[in-house]
Amino acid sequence: MRRSLISQAVEEKDEPNITPMLDVVFILLIFFIVTANFIKEPGLEINRPDSETAEVTENAAILIAIGSAGEIYMDGRRIDVRQVKANVIRMIAENPQGTVVIQADEKSTADTIIDVMDEVREAGVVDISIASEPNF
Repeated sequence: MRRSLISQAVEEKDEPNITPMLDVVFILLIFFIVTANFIKEPGLEINRPDSETAEVTENAAILIAIGSAGEIYMDGRRIDVRQVKANVIRMIAENPQGTVVIQADEKSTADTIIDVMDEVREAGVVDISIASEPNF
């Protein structure tokens, strides 16, 4: 009888306790979810023009898409050019370090791009970039 109790105790000790490891994995998962930067898409498929001197812009929090027919999208919804200023002010309040990136389709007109840039500047943003495809 004594021998069977000892053999049961040895069998139970042979299995590692993985509960603390699972706790650490779940805490790391929560940490990465909370600290992740989610990519904000403007809501429109854009064919950006090629560029020889394209640079990567970090912390581009405000994306404005201009389609080939002059339609403007922010945060996945279509807006009028007169609404750009109010939307940019709201988004800058959420992320003051963010910059504005205009993703203009290669067939969009310069007039629409300039109108959007004017609205962004009236909102108080001077760091404006125009997205292009790198042509390396």
